Amino acid sequence: MTEEKFTWSPEDLDNFDPKTALSEPGQYPYTRGIHSEMYRSKIWTMRQYAGFGSAEETNERFRYLLANGQTGLSTAFDLPTQMGLDSDDPMALGEVGRTGVAIDTMEDMERLFDQIDLSKVSTSMTINATSSILLSMYRAVGMKQGVDAVKLRGTIQNDILKEYEARNTYIYPPAGSMRLITNIFEYCSKEMPLWNTISISGYHIREAGATAVQELAFTFANGCDYVKAAMNSGMDVDSFAPQLSFFFVAQMNFFEEIAKFRAARRIWARLMKEKFGAKNPKSWTLRFHVQTAGSSLTAQQPDNNIVRTALEALSAVLGGCQSLHTNSKDEALALPTPASALTALRTQQIIAYETGVTNVVDPLGGSYFIEELTNKIEREVEAYLRRIEEMGGATVAIESGFIQKEIQDSAYQDHVDIESGSRVVVGVNQFVDKEEEDIPLLRVDPKIEIRQKEKLARIKQSRDNVLVKQRLAELEEAARGTDNLIPYIIRAVECYASVGEISAAMKKAYGVFRPPITI
Repeated sequence: MTEEKFTWSPEDLDNFDPKTALSEPGQYPYTRGIHSEMYRSKIWTMRQYAGFGSAEETNERFRYLLANGQTGLSTAFDLPTQMGLDSDDPMALGEVGRTGVAIDTMEDMERLFDQIDLSKVSTSMTINATSSILLSMYRAVGMKQGVDAVKLRGTIQNDILKEYEARNTYIYPPAGSMRLITNIFEYCSKEMPLWNTISISGYHIREAGATAVQELAFTFANGCDYVKAAMNSGMDVDSFAPQLSFFFVAQMNFFEEIAKFRAARRIWARLMKEKFGAKNPKSWTLRFHVQTAGSSLTAQQPDNNIVRTALEALSAVLGGCQSLHTNSKDEALALPTPASALTALRTQQIIAYETGVTNVVDPLGGSYFIEELTNKIEREVEAYLRRIEEMGGATVAIESGFIQKEIQDSAYQDHVDIESGSRVVVGVNQFVDKEEEDIPLLRVDPKIEIRQKEKLARIKQSRDNVLVKQRLAELEEAARGTDNLIPYIIRAVECYASVGEISAAMKKAYGVFRPPITI
């Protein structure tokens, strides 16, 4: 595809067989969607990402969004929680409750879901290095509510490979991290069958500067490594593959994003069926969440971000997503206010109920341009996958710095394009206003850190510390062996061991990861 070409015809689809490349919606290879009727039978889950300050503040935002028509929860955690640090850790200074909700012990989790019936809502948790701990806490809260683990629905991100590649909230070296992930696969396949055990994430890879092709290629390379790790641990592919899910971005290149989602379904279906030998059709289907692009939001002229988000969300819907988060207009400046978060939710609702796009499955299917763009993305992704496979897989490519370097190079080129003006960003490098609009912003109370430390101190004083010490010692010993660690982590959180204490026990067994230097 070249920039000079601006019209497409049947000749551009030479040797294109719709029966094999497309099939019908709900049929392999799922190019046109994973369900035969798609949104005609069930609209995507509206899952707005939320979390800041204390568990009580985030609980209030959750209940506000649910009252206004949100249909699923999505939880943002602060950096200390993501990095396995307690709020009283010196390394957490200044970060408690800043970029998400602070969770130290199961008491915080209990407050986070106060008055929210976990039997009636699905919850996504954007957590990776400490995903096993937060999943165990969620399970424990559900049990205290009287909801059996087999009925809990939701997703943990649990995608540590992309942390090494693009986001850097890792703790342990790859081997220890992969063991935790496969332990979660195994545990949930038996004890939490409705839970999505991983959200293999291209979102952060793309937000770090990758292209659309790299987003899919590196995400699927990571996915292949997770599948291989689980199979190498003795699991049958069809025992865990139906619980795999994905997380992609919707960027501003409207048609490219639609084609990307269509290509993604086809690539994953063929990987699972032909490469890994999965026999269950549910193992072939790529189920994915989409978030509109944070990197496309501008601090300048923030009202323009509402338009950007609406267009990105529409591309996700036309591409067939299963759930969607729409960013708020103020997120280039601060965490969203309740008013801007409501506008973002209303954006989804307007697309769903006013535009008529839910009445037709894959309405752009058959367009010469869309089909050729879908094919082109597929070809380029598969070329990347072959290259990474020849290196030994995603983990090896990460350890060598190859994937990180590819992302860095693409990010640099994007920056050059914006600086030179060859890529226009309204309000930034063209159509600039001299006087910028001043809008109300959400400010996180700096006293949250003090209050969080006080709560943690009270918990540590009131709990059975002898039992906590015993549970942590058992976890460390198990981490040095071969047992599934999830039951040990569950027992630790149930006696109110903290995120930091549990992470420290596993650090003793696994050590910590130090990234390679790439030039």
